[in-house]
Amino acid sequence: MLFNSFEFLVFFPTVFLLYFLLPYRFRWVLLLIASYIFYMFWRIDYTIIIIISTLIDYGCGRMMDRYPDEERGKRKYWLWLSLLSNLGILFTFKYYNFFSSAAEDLANLLGVSYAAPAFQLLLPMGISFYTFQTMSYSIDVYYGRTKAERHLGIFALFVTFFPQLVAGPIERAENLLNQLKQKHDFEYQRVTNGLRLMAWGLFKKMVIADRLAPMVNEVYSTPEEYAGIPLILATVFFAFQIYCDFSGYSDIAIGSANVMGFKLMENFRTPYHARSIKEFWGRWHISLSTWFRDYLYIPLGGNRVLKWRWYYNIFITFVVSGLWHGANWTFIVWGALHGVYLVFAEVSREQRNSLVETLGLKRLPWLHKALQVGTTFSLVCLAWVFFRANTINDAWYISTHMLSGLSESVNVITYNIDGLRTEWLYLGQSLPKLLAAFFVIGILELVQLQQKSKGLQLMFSHNPLIRWSGYYILVALIIFMGVFGQNEFIYFQF
Repeated sequence: MLFNSFEFLVFFPTVFLLYFLLPYRFRWVLLLIASYIFYMFWRIDYTIIIIISTLIDYGCGRMMDRYPDEERGKRKYWLWLSLLSNLGILFTFKYYNFFSSAAEDLANLLGVSYAAPAFQLLLPMGISFYTFQTMSYSIDVYYGRTKAERHLGIFALFVTFFPQLVAGPIERAENLLNQLKQKHDFEYQRVTNGLRLMAWGLFKKMVIADRLAPMVNEVYSTPEEYAGIPLILATVFFAFQIYCDFSGYSDIAIGSANVMGFKLMENFRTPYHARSIKEFWGRWHISLSTWFRDYLYIPLGGNRVLKWRWYYNIFITFVVSGLWHGANWTFIVWGALHGVYLVFAEVSREQRNSLVETLGLKRLPWLHKALQVGTTFSLVCLAWVFFRANTINDAWYISTHMLSGLSESVNVITYNIDGLRTEWLYLGQSLPKLLAAFFVIGILELVQLQQKSKGLQLMFSHNPLIRWSGYYILVALIIFMGVFGQNEFIYFQF
């Protein structure tokens, strides 16, 4: 079931009303049934995979909990059973064909005849999210950071909780499990805050992301037909598309959970305002970046090792992060690029600080910040090329023709050729649609500026006229500028 669908428009209010009408002891049953129904709208048969994963991790957690911390060694067999089961399911459905194809290519390169068998399996929606959530639970139980959940129904709800089941945030047991056992009373302020966040998420998804999608798709489906400005514009538009699509989902997930009294972790914090790649990853998909930090980067040794090994830990963490996003070389290169960015930032720290001193940028903090934000955004956009491109060849063409085709773009503008102007500069759309895209991105930035400014926050919170005018404008924009058609969220494919 999609958040931007008519079914959810009926589903969520129904669940919300029943949740607060039912006695406390029955609410978890309602949420569990609702969560399974929510997932079954996609495919009923793949619900079996979630049930299997739930039963395995529940059983492994209970078995590990039998041994005290002093006998942790006896827990490791159950931990391995949990991890291998989850990774095995993930590998079978998501990565088997990719690695089989890679093995076949390697064999052919070595002159060995090998035909890899292929499985035609549809990727279960949200499989990467709920398997990572259950794996973190098993690891935390193993290390004694959390107690194993004894109530099978509550644990099943932890795995399938519908607001964040398909695309996160990836919650930790210590945060969500305890909340699922608590009684949540109806609170007007909390409910209105949650609904406002849901509306903002729908605006980002339907008005911005889905409006930008056709222009991005037009260029990235046939990139060799474009050069210069259209490639740059399509890439920048994709940066805002994926941000609004994914953060929009997170806003709706966090908002809908908050309406019922549950507090999910923040997943985005204006990432394109970051002044470095390191800061960007502290603001982008926070639940995943902290997952890799805690369960891969730190176990590898983090920064408590020799410098070369530290760089290796950074790089391998981001390569694995890229692979998590998809079984394609484009995602691996995207992750590797971010790993290179971070390693280079550490290696060049002294030289960059010296350059800042030489240029006197510390005396102009506004300019220094603008250069840092602009550089970071440019590097992120360059990496997005590989994330969005269909193939490595397409990504290479786009990244090498963004600047080389600028003169051709200028010629199109100069000679005012209507057909080419539409094809090139409007990205296959009309001028009003292109201007509308810039307009809604401008609204996004203004709202994010308001969210960062304490003065503006006070103005909006204390002035009912301004506050309610903002609500009406937001709803009107969704109705009149939203793209209706139940477009899936980008991260559903992961």
